[in-house]
Amino acid sequence: MKDITREDLNNLLEGSMVTLKEGDIVKATIIKKTQNGILLNLGLKAEGFLPLEEFTDLEDVEEGKIVHVYLEAYENREGFPVISKKKADFQLAWDRIKHIYENGETASCTIKKRIKGGYSVDLMGVEAFMPSSQIEYKSQSDSETLIGQKADVKIVKINMMRKNIVVSRKMALEEEQAKARKRIFSKMKVGDIIEGTVRNLTDFGAFIDIGGIDALLHITDISWFKITHPAEVVKPGDKIQVKVLIMDRDTGRIAVGLKQLSMHPWEAIENKYPVGTRVKGRVTSVVDYGAFVELEKGIEGLIHISEMSWTKDVKDPSSLLKAGDITESVVLSIDRNEQRISLGMKQTKPDPWSTVDEKLTVGEKVVVKVTNLKDFGAFVQIIDGVEGLIHVNDFFWDKKVKKASDYLRKGQKVEAVICSVDRKNRRISLSIKHCKEDPFTKFAETHSEGSKVTGKISDILPKGIRLVLEGGVEEFIPANYLARRGKKPKDLYTLGEDIEATVRKVNTRLRRVILSEKEVHKAPPKKKEVPKPTPDKFTIGDILDSQKQAEPRD
Repeated sequence: MKDITREDLNNLLEGSMVTLKEGDIVKATIIKKTQNGILLNLGLKAEGFLPLEEFTDLEDVEEGKIVHVYLEAYENREGFPVISKKKADFQLAWDRIKHIYENGETASCTIKKRIKGGYSVDLMGVEAFMPSSQIEYKSQSDSETLIGQKADVKIVKINMMRKNIVVSRKMALEEEQAKARKRIFSKMKVGDIIEGTVRNLTDFGAFIDIGGIDALLHITDISWFKITHPAEVVKPGDKIQVKVLIMDRDTGRIAVGLKQLSMHPWEAIENKYPVGTRVKGRVTSVVDYGAFVELEKGIEGLIHISEMSWTKDVKDPSSLLKAGDITESVVLSIDRNEQRISLGMKQTKPDPWSTVDEKLTVGEKVVVKVTNLKDFGAFVQIIDGVEGLIHVNDFFWDKKVKKASDYLRKGQKVEAVICSVDRKNRRISLSIKHCKEDPFTKFAETHSEGSKVTGKISDILPKGIRLVLEGGVEEFIPANYLARRGKKPKDLYTLGEDIEATVRKVNTRLRRVILSEKEVHKAPPKKKEVPKPTPDKFTIGDILDSQKQAEPRD
């Protein structure tokens, strides 16, 4: 066997280096880490040396590890190869970036800092620019919180000469969401119950992450009860079960609901609160016409002002109830479609009208208290919670009353007789005048037609005079029945003067007595003379004229 000479070894060595040339990126093996730098074996005659700053992570430097370096020259003046790891990393990164760009792939970067118009990012060791408009699709994040975060991006522009790279996080998210949306639409349908994570809140609802895409949980679909903001029920990061309500393949929109997973609180309201049931609740608000009472979360009823008391005429509900009070009431009616419950507070106590027939008797004389006055009469309290009406026609036997307030005042106690009781319609009529005997009836019983009476002049009118007779009955004598003639009545008669008259007619239906003064002074007829018809014969016109003149003065 032929011996290998030194010349042969040199030829072999030179032959092994023909594949390496300046400007290449070559693999080198770490030999040793020194105080000043790193020794590497490139397979050349001399070892390579790199300063420590060429390595971004010194903890990653291990003996025997392969790294890539850029061969700038085979040797320097000292005979060592000139190499650079940073240039190799940069060149490899550019090659990888170009490949990703040309193939439309997604790359990962780290957001470094905020700069004018956007952000500076580290893209595989190369600085790139991300415009603000491309930071995030539908972003709700604070820009400062993005610094230091890793993000998947799409490379939208590269310029090798200017070392310029533009990336977009928005496009990467849109692509990822498009894939996720396609995947979700293929396996999910309306009506499905799914799990999602609350991503963020707005005034109108919450966005729920359901596997890479957002679904909208509108505020009206969060709770059956009225809420003013989604934060009252959910918060970011919550994992919740929701029901799929809408899936629009054209727009990609998905809407979900939370309240649909529970039964509507009004669904079986009639079974829970039957009419007639006694319930307790908290007063939520008091208004002019009543008070709203919360029976349970989302269920409110109204106690109308008319249903607050049997015994009081309530004008202001706040005089009985205030917000926050716990009160007991009775369910009067339920309208599930309109979501309304009518409640009665007075129904928790006995209705005084239910026993009014037992306590009050027609014809009974009672002492009552005036509670309210109207022109047509006076409302009076008979017993606690029971009122009746005294009409103005039942004030006096012998007077006509225009307004009740002319004779009675509120709070005054008067004696009256019960005339009728209508429990069904809650009406009782009373009379003051029936507490005394009817003077006209007594007069009619004791005075027949043709009898003589004496009365005192109480008023002098142009067409006659008015007399007050026995028992207080006041009647009118027309001018043509007066004895004194020739002048006006006021010139012939004096107020307070006693006058004697004859009863010509008593009309019980009209409650009128026709009187004649001249009949008293009329001379008796001569004997054997046939009496002539008197022009003063009583007619129905006399009654009507008497009735008209007897009307009370204003």
